[in-house]
Amino acid sequence: MNQKGKILVVDDDRLVLATLTHGLAQAGYEVIDADNGDDAILLARQHKPELALLDIRMEGKSGFDVAAYLREYCQIPFMFLSAFADEATIKQVKELGALTYLVKPLDIQQIVPAVEAAFANRAKANSLVAQSAEPTAQTPAPAIEQPSATPVLTSTPTLAPSTAAADPLTQTVALAIGIVMHRNSLDRRGAMDKLSLQAQQEGRSLEAQCERLLGAQEVLASLGSA
Repeated sequence: MNQKGKILVVDDDRLVLATLTHGLAQAGYEVIDADNGDDAILLARQHKPELALLDIRMEGKSGFDVAAYLREYCQIPFMFLSAFADEATIKQVKELGALTYLVKPLDIQQIVPAVEAAFANRAKANSLVAQSAEPTAQTPAPAIEQPSATPVLTSTPTLAPSTAAADPLTQTVALAIGIVMHRNSLDRRGAMDKLSLQAQQEGRSLEAQCERLLGAQEVLASLGSA
């Protein structure tokens, strides 16, 4: 019996979908799969997965459309799987607040660690939320006298901001890793090591180095070089 968590996987390539579904199931996750955006939204509403892995370019609703729905109406965190790392794609990934962005082609052994990190960070975020909701010894007032606690905790639309702060492979860093993987034919760890080494050699933080890389990518894309 799968015990590690429930994942929605969406990809219009049936071979990729089957590979991801099988690999994640073998890793101990309950997997729900869809090959189009409309079915993905219906399944998300019905099964309420804890994480979604979304292909971006599909006929009908794109992965971006699905992600926007999951964020707005289901509060389900998501990550993207894509063969593209152009300026427009990177911009939308940033704006939607994906947990991470992995560039195809992908091996299941690259995806499982990213999924496990997302679940670990989700558990950590939930733990922090629970701790912040506990009354302190100095303020033993009953919960009914603290109406502001519930709106603050439930108004957060997605876990992406919390996980981004905890996981170094999210947002800016994840986008930069995807670009380095794609351009240098490296796996995720190799791309991370390359970026870290460059940052160290140039006296920058890893995030600053990644921002610099994304900026360069956007300039190239604007010149028609991406």
